Amino acid sequence: MHIHILGICGTFMGSMAVLAKELGHHVTGSDANVYPPMSTQLEAQGIELTQGYDPSQLDPAPDLVVIGNAMSRGNPAVEYVLNKGLPYVSGPQWLADHVLQGRWVLAVAGTHGKTTTSSMLAWVLEHAGMSPGFLIGGVPQNFSVSARLGGTPFFVIEADEYDSAFFDKRSKFVHYRPRTAILNNLEFDHADIFPDLPAIERQFHHLVRTIPSEGLVIHPTTEPALQRVIEMGCWTPVQTTGAGGQWQVKLLSEDGSKFEVMFEGVAQGVVEWDMTGQHNVANALATLAAARHVGVVPSMGIAALSAFKSVKRRMEKVAEVRGITIYDDFAHHPTAIATTLDGLRKHIGDAPLIAIIEPRSNSMKLGAHRDGLPESVVDADQVIWYAPANLGWDLAGTAARCTVPSIVSDSLEGIIERVKCQAQPGTHVVIMSNGGFGGLHGKLAEALQ
Repeated sequence: MHIHILGICGTFMGSMAVLAKELGHHVTGSDANVYPPMSTQLEAQGIELTQGYDPSQLDPAPDLVVIGNAMSRGNPAVEYVLNKGLPYVSGPQWLADHVLQGRWVLAVAGTHGKTTTSSMLAWVLEHAGMSPGFLIGGVPQNFSVSARLGGTPFFVIEADEYDSAFFDKRSKFVHYRPRTAILNNLEFDHADIFPDLPAIERQFHHLVRTIPSEGLVIHPTTEPALQRVIEMGCWTPVQTTGAGGQWQVKLLSEDGSKFEVMFEGVAQGVVEWDMTGQHNVANALATLAAARHVGVVPSMGIAALSAFKSVKRRMEKVAEVRGITIYDDFAHHPTAIATTLDGLRKHIGDAPLIAIIEPRSNSMKLGAHRDGLPESVVDADQVIWYAPANLGWDLAGTAARCTVPSIVSDSLEGIIERVKCQAQPGTHVVIMSNGGFGGLHGKLAEALQ
């Protein structure tokens, strides 16, 4: 079958393309912006990519068009599909019908940490010899692909609350029907589709409604929004993590790189790994709870986590030039920025830390998170905010409210010059964006040479 995917370079759609190819379909796709790591992965899989949405790419007509949620009415390819009556479906629906049917789905939902936690969980099952399938919105370094069918009924999926398509406004995750569900945390996000936090809580409730009574829901004790979701109705056993929960930790190093795991008051073993930050410790606890649900004993899960290599673009060290370390990180929400910088600060002590932040997500562009940004960067010594041309709010005003030195730059060249003047051996530079950031990471490393 020839499947053409509109919006193929999105992390979800690109991963779905890999699975369709593995099922034996002829897969092609198009996107407005074709950039790594997804474009590289797709080309390596032999999937043909076209830049842009010219209707000619749909002639001769494919057997099925899968339409990504970034596509809207008025897009020339979408209009062509509708006018010609071509068969079309959303990505989550296709996945549910052709990949997830009849499998034990382990879903990881929440505002933050979905990609990292899904990667941890897939790796723990792999390490235990369970050969899981997975679809992850990033590239886990333990696997070097973002999706695969796997060799057993187990399938780990990053379960996103974003909508499914222009014709299906339900959250993607209601299609997945998980048996094991991690609800990591819940804050307001996706201001382009949700009016407020209660609207997102309602979608999470819809997810909880689909989990069987023989399944398991895992969530931290520290999230009031998730508590409200569970109180709306839950027909499934629940395990909790963190203070007062069944799963707890004793930190053995302040930066979170070493900790002891406790389950129902009994020590299970010590995780010692390359990750930092309290958020990753929390992700690890949820992972161990989910893995135990499918038969992986905690000691085995702990051994796997100690060999976990994180995900591309999640505090990924991309260069070290003349003693200056450059990291690439995906954080695009004040909480994620704060926890990431806190983890690095505890890891590097008093070393100079420069944060470069691009407010690029739809919620950021709408200004939904601007009040939380000044507080989110307190662990940096200096912040450079990148102001893209289409930002509809006063970024300079936000920068002025920061308690650490902050400047706004409207060009990559300006950012590079600033870092060149400031950085010295021992400095750590974190570049935070949920896009390609114009290849800033490589350009900066080159300039520092």
